[in-house]
Amino acid sequence: MKIIKRIGYIYTPILIFMLALGSCADSFLEQPTIGALPEDQVATQTGVEALLIGAYAALDGQGNSTGGEALGGGNPWEAAPDNWIYGTVVGGIASKGSFGGDQPAIDPIAKFIADPSNGFFNTKWRATYEGIKRCNNTIYYCNEAEDISEGDKTKIMAEARFLRGHYYFELKKMFNMVPWIDETTEDPKQPNDQDIWPMIEADFQYAYDNLPPTQGEFARANKWAAAAYLGKTYLYQQKFSEAKTIFTDVINMGVNSGGEKYDLVPDFKDNFDAATENNAETVFDIQMVANDGTGTIANSNQGGKLNFPYNSPFRCCGFLQPTQDLVNSYKTDETTGLPDLDNYNQNPVKNDMGVAADDSFTPYTGSLDPRVDWTVGRRGVPFHDWGDHPGAAWVRDQAYGGPYAPKKNIYWQATQDKYADQSSWAPGTAINVHIIRFADVLLMAAEAEAQAGSLDLAMGYVNRVRERAANPNGFLKEYEDESDPMAGFDETTNAANYNISDYTTAQFGSQEDALKAIYFERKLELAMEGHRFFDLVRWGIAEQTLNAYFAYQGSITTDVRGGKFIPGKSEYFPIPQAQIDLSVDASGEPTLTQNPGY
Repeated sequence: MKIIKRIGYIYTPILIFMLALGSCADSFLEQPTIGALPEDQVATQTGVEALLIGAYAALDGQGNSTGGEALGGGNPWEAAPDNWIYGTVVGGIASKGSFGGDQPAIDPIAKFIADPSNGFFNTKWRATYEGIKRCNNTIYYCNEAEDISEGDKTKIMAEARFLRGHYYFELKKMFNMVPWIDETTEDPKQPNDQDIWPMIEADFQYAYDNLPPTQGEFARANKWAAAAYLGKTYLYQQKFSEAKTIFTDVINMGVNSGGEKYDLVPDFKDNFDAATENNAETVFDIQMVANDGTGTIANSNQGGKLNFPYNSPFRCCGFLQPTQDLVNSYKTDETTGLPDLDNYNQNPVKNDMGVAADDSFTPYTGSLDPRVDWTVGRRGVPFHDWGDHPGAAWVRDQAYGGPYAPKKNIYWQATQDKYADQSSWAPGTAINVHIIRFADVLLMAAEAEAQAGSLDLAMGYVNRVRERAANPNGFLKEYEDESDPMAGFDETTNAANYNISDYTTAQFGSQEDALKAIYFERKLELAMEGHRFFDLVRWGIAEQTLNAYFAYQGSITTDVRGGKFIPGKSEYFPIPQAQIDLSVDASGEPTLTQNPGY
């Protein structure tokens, strides 16, 4: 069966029977696959649409077994689609958390001392190439099918190419030089010797040109999601003029799959609540669902199952603790309501390090951006509707990971019966993973405009994001009755001293100043969403930012001591050694080349 060799990818096993078209060993590539559907059944409209659903299903990087393995093997968090390890922890937004002996392989990744044998990289690689394989299968059989109209073929191909663009974007930003495998590839052992940005760009361009403006199902990619992702691809390549043009179209004309014009939802928190997601701000999400009848949390963001406060109502496991560096970033000037872009770690926000849970503690009273308390769980401040965060009682090891807890991934007590899933030893949640939301689009557009010299327009986009953050309805309120967390919020009293204002031309007087403000706004708005490390690398400021972070945060917590970003090496993760070993060709030489410095 030549088709197995053509569209299979030897580095990723097939996990669902519809897609059982390849195998990991060369000897199996020449033989029919046991349990595979006959080709004439796959090359039909029904078969191809099932393959496309499988390509979407791989977005979460997770398998469907009761063991909860990630696609391609490994633990689910190793291939988490929100990149909480590779984007958030490595970017200095959060500590790994828990304690040093739990998931120790994350520590060297966070400190840039991991080597190619670290299994986390291999899990992420395999899970992502599994998604690519499913896209390639969809495209190949769509071309082969005879009962699909040309219009339907074009739409199916556009969705598959959008998804393939996403998977390759993930690989490109993590590993840089990766092999390009598509539906025409005969030999899957391809070298990683070419820049794949042009191919990623072509996939998103095709999707943009051929997807409908809206879709019948909200979860599917539409024309405007493809446009936003194409703009992001331009931005990563520093094609600022092209990015500026397409982001303008998304902002002015884009609509989500429900036909609603893209906009910022009034309340920041509504992007992180399963009851209010898939809203006007949703450009493209990975859809999560709880209590789906499988008896597992495979569809409930099991990649984030470790990331709940320890010893709490959520049970497990104390990972992904926001850093003091991040919390300090939310300080604002009492007079201007603006952040300190240069010296935010001076006069840090008060924390409860070393304070027992039953000892008294008064939270910080200085001026803060309200987004801090929708992003970070801190002592003495309401933790959604679960009551005040109790501090050390919910933290496994303050000295190691600090005093804080994540919050954007936390379900609400009032709706936990519907949006939490307790089918595993750690909870799942129906809260979606955001790939691109409209606030992200506005800030990417601001960056492109600033790079093009349009500073006033860039400032307007940033202020639009800040104005939403300042919406009084978005402020976190204190409880009316602290003995009854479900009593609701006091509509007159804020939980902290919130103060946030717009930028003025004084802060956007030069391109350098404007970009500094935009970069910082992305940190504040998109914290804990997996963007930070990749942003720092593409901006060219990773070395100074992260080494300053190691110096500061390392004086507070032990987890990142000894960390060092090495320019020319640390911008990308190593090609997994397991994949290099598997790429050995008939001559006995590997076709994959390791990244510099490893």
